[in-house]
Amino acid sequence: MRAPDFWTEDVGLARLLEPFGRIYGAITTARASRTNVAHAPVPVISVGGLTVGGAGKTPVAMALVGRLKAKGERPAVVLRGYGGTLKGPVRVDTALHTVTDVGDEALLHAAQCPTWVARKRILGARAAAESGATVVLLDDGHQTPGIHKDMRIVVIDGTNPFGNGYIFPAGPLRENPNDALGRADAVVLMGEDNENLLPRLPKEVLQLRADFIPDQAAGALNGRAVVAFAGIARPEKFLATLQSVGAHIASRHWFEDHEPFGPADIQPILDEAFAINAIPVTTAKDAVRLTPDQRQQVNVVSVAVKWRDEAAVDRLLARVCPPR
Repeated sequence: MRAPDFWTEDVGLARLLEPFGRIYGAITTARASRTNVAHAPVPVISVGGLTVGGAGKTPVAMALVGRLKAKGERPAVVLRGYGGTLKGPVRVDTALHTVTDVGDEALLHAAQCPTWVARKRILGARAAAESGATVVLLDDGHQTPGIHKDMRIVVIDGTNPFGNGYIFPAGPLRENPNDALGRADAVVLMGEDNENLLPRLPKEVLQLRADFIPDQAAGALNGRAVVAFAGIARPEKFLATLQSVGAHIASRHWFEDHEPFGPADIQPILDEAFAINAIPVTTAKDAVRLTPDQRQQVNVVSVAVKWRDEAAVDRLLARVCPPR
């Protein structure tokens, strides 16, 4: 879904829906706070967020996978597979499964490490461990019930941490931020702390800072006209990335988050770019939803997570995965 406009400001409709948000948040917190839950055979690191989407959970999870690999671990990712039809547990095969089967985020992870889609995450974690994983990362797992988490990491967008401050459906929050942060072991603040959030965090929560850095290929867009399209929760962040590398935005086309692309959606964009001698560009998450032919005609702009203190990240991971 695309975030409605009223999620960014306190307006009448948000206040009208606010009572439903309080109920939704209370239920979410109660389910996520259960302690009598199943333990996986290997350590479980949960990467989650305060809001419905757009904070950067998947890139952070991918960055943690890379650091765990460097430490000699065999990480696997387990996620729901939002947008896919398979309930799992099933190991994602990029040569076999499509976005319709497992969702776009699962395909991104599967290109990097063993990835399991499972509506019941504990079943996915057990399957991953049986296949040789030494540690499991839950992508979007902070509010997930039914599985014990040995490490709970919350990712927050420093530029817009709470939206309008209301809980879904009145706003983008999943639950009361104090409840969510009360269960966290660490917070990853992405970008600048525009809301002066860090001094207000619980003292026992480790604070990590990180930024999104465009890949080297994005530098080729400097001074070039581009036609941008994306179906992500916060498309304005993609726009900012393009502007940061010096691209000239000729036009933009936004879709719903995770929206399946049809031929009638993409071909007009490709035709428009060709007609004005511009480059069609999209995100890595959107690229996996394109057909192979369309993908060949589009420049994919990827971003990576750059940690401001890599040693602090490694010390955090060592709590659950001590050096061998």
